[in-house]
Amino acid sequence: MKTLKLFLFCSIILISSCAEKEVPQVMTVTGWIPAEEMGITLTHEHIMIDWSGADSMVYGAWDQDSIILIVHPYLQEIKDLGCNTVIECTPSYMGRDPVVYRELSEKTGVNIIFSTGYYGAINNRFIPSHAWDETGEQLAARWLEEWEGGVHGTGIRPGIIKIAVFFDTTLTELHQKIVRAAALTHLESGLTIVAHTGPGERAYEQLEILEKEGVSPEAFVWTHALMGTKDDHVKIGKMGSWVSFDKIDTEQETIDFLIDVLIHMKENDLLNKVLLSHDAGWYNVGQPGGGDFRPYTPLFTHLVPAMKDAGFTEEEVEQVLVKNPAEAYTVKVRKI
Repeated sequence: MKTLKLFLFCSIILISSCAEKEVPQVMTVTGWIPAEEMGITLTHEHIMIDWSGADSMVYGAWDQDSIILIVHPYLQEIKDLGCNTVIECTPSYMGRDPVVYRELSEKTGVNIIFSTGYYGAINNRFIPSHAWDETGEQLAARWLEEWEGGVHGTGIRPGIIKIAVFFDTTLTELHQKIVRAAALTHLESGLTIVAHTGPGERAYEQLEILEKEGVSPEAFVWTHALMGTKDDHVKIGKMGSWVSFDKIDTEQETIDFLIDVLIHMKENDLLNKVLLSHDAGWYNVGQPGGGDFRPYTPLFTHLVPAMKDAGFTEEEVEQVLVKNPAEAYTVKVRKI
């Protein structure tokens, strides 16, 4: 009888443990949380930036307290508007500071997810010299080390892979290698690949590389997709990728354009593949007071009211702002 009771007890513990692991989760600066707790999420923002370049940037060469003091009200503002999570898309060698992120998260209650990865746009200024010579496997090993052990010795772990390619040319050999490194990193970590991309042509090129490595399009976020065509939005969305419209501001022309694009996605039954954000913030560590910090509010003050005026239901707004990010950024390996 005692043996039976012990067996049943152990079985319950094992089942509970397995059930916990099956709950979709995301990695924030304060650790794991269930994806369903992300709530309203801004999927592409920046807290701080260092434009000095990979060869010049020194981690920590800024006043963390001053950054926190200035950025705190902006995050608190969106928290008060109902935003629960911000995805910080600044990759390595661009002023990424997980300590600043964690303190801001703890002060405001906003979940913050940040990135590993390298930024290949802007003439490769933010690509470290070793990336030119190392293989895709070696770059992936660096990113996986951050995933497994944390960044800059802090123990704070990234929750996405952020890469970037040139907008106006086909992928160079270096950029192909960076995309491949992202694919290899995803297959080992389950982190979503967020790719500064622009036109649809660049998205297709990246997706082809991911396919060769066995990575599903569902692991890929086409960032700055407003630079692509409506046909590309639909085609890439139907492939399973996430289509990110992330240049929201207060200009009526921008809002009208976004509404038109969102209506087109809705008409093609693809609202479940849309992500929205501002690409705002940008405390510049090289300028007094951080320069001109852009607030994260236009989605709440301008776009969502315009969506409702255009006939989008509460459920459709929730689909885009809550359900899609929770699915897109859940840490899980997505294979073809």
